[in-house]
Amino acid sequence: MDDTRMGAPGPMGTTLGTRIDQLVGDHALKLSERLQAHRAQLFPPNARKEMRRFTSGEAADLLGVKDAYLRKLHLEGRGPEPEVRAGGRRSYTAADIQALREMLETGTKSPGTYLPGRREGDHLQVITVINFKGGSGKTTTAAHLAQKMALDGYRVLAIDLDPQASLSALHGFQPEFDLLDGGTLYDAIRYDDPVPLSSVIQRSYFTNLDIVPGNLDLMEFEHDTPRALVQRDGNLFFTRVGDALAEVEQEYDVVVMDCPPQLGYLTMSALSAATAVLVTVHPQMLDVMSMCQFLLMVSNLLGVVAEAGGNMSYDWLRYVITRYEPGDGPQNQMVSFMRSMFADHVLNHTALKSTAISDAGITKQTLYEVEKSQFTRATYERAMESLNAVNGEIEALVQAAWNRGVSRMEAS
Repeated sequence: MDDTRMGAPGPMGTTLGTRIDQLVGDHALKLSERLQAHRAQLFPPNARKEMRRFTSGEAADLLGVKDAYLRKLHLEGRGPEPEVRAGGRRSYTAADIQALREMLETGTKSPGTYLPGRREGDHLQVITVINFKGGSGKTTTAAHLAQKMALDGYRVLAIDLDPQASLSALHGFQPEFDLLDGGTLYDAIRYDDPVPLSSVIQRSYFTNLDIVPGNLDLMEFEHDTPRALVQRDGNLFFTRVGDALAEVEQEYDVVVMDCPPQLGYLTMSALSAATAVLVTVHPQMLDVMSMCQFLLMVSNLLGVVAEAGGNMSYDWLRYVITRYEPGDGPQNQMVSFMRSMFADHVLNHTALKSTAISDAGITKQTLYEVEKSQFTRATYERAMESLNAVNGEIEALVQAAWNRGVSRMEAS
């Protein structure tokens, strides 16, 4: 008898014949423990992530004014008191910037100059970020979009619909430790005894940004929905995310939903609730081929949802090129190919591949959170310029959906 079938040592220290469920479970436990230790090192027990301070120049850029004007407000004793560092350098918190927005808005004759969010009659903007293929920059795009719009004065709700919960991790949540008793969107859209969406919304450390974190509980919706469809109990799966959002609609200007890399019931319900769709695309042939299959599936499945009464009308749909390397010839060819095919549906600006963004992710941060001093100036500014251009273009689409343009009055 071959003793390798009885658990004899195999290559690389494994044991041949080990039950795969036990092996995977052991690996998950070890990885979870290591990740918890990593988090404890970055953020001590009971500590919460905090947003960094902004230089007066950064604050002025966010507000759309001159730095000299902020200095003038400070000398006049108007607005929040900045922290003054060595050499007279002023710095502001995100809450300070929001307070300045509110003060400046009351003194302007152009409504929305400093507080660009919804006005009476404007509908909630629900942006669903999707892609069928992992590694397309979906979560990075969603996180930076949500944070930039919050910094720009919008009231933002970010919803993590991906059971892998990467968006949650970026905002200080580790699902296997922080969400032991639920607390995801699943609790608000489940078929039996759903809770109010407000009960699972978490206030983040980021001014103007709330979050609904995710974990593996979200997969339950994929398991429950077939049973609900068989029972024909009148609960339409594709309306559940939209119905939940309607409960908190007046509290926000924009919702950003990070969908899982699959086209299941959860993603379809999110697409039905959306007012806009953002598709992330890594400009390589295999990724574009995968996106083609994804678009075919989306078209077929959402056509069925529309026939069943689902709302499939969107303010806009755009493709955003992510992890773009301008010096890569094949990537440039793919970008040109996409622009020739989809024309204005491809965003003009691209999200560049950057070590600054990936390095920030090691400490579970976005580029908006890390200090500029951690990177070489050129690397940081190149990545920031790229992100701001993409997010600014999306903000313009949001404003256009509200039938107005983006305008920032230069104060002096």
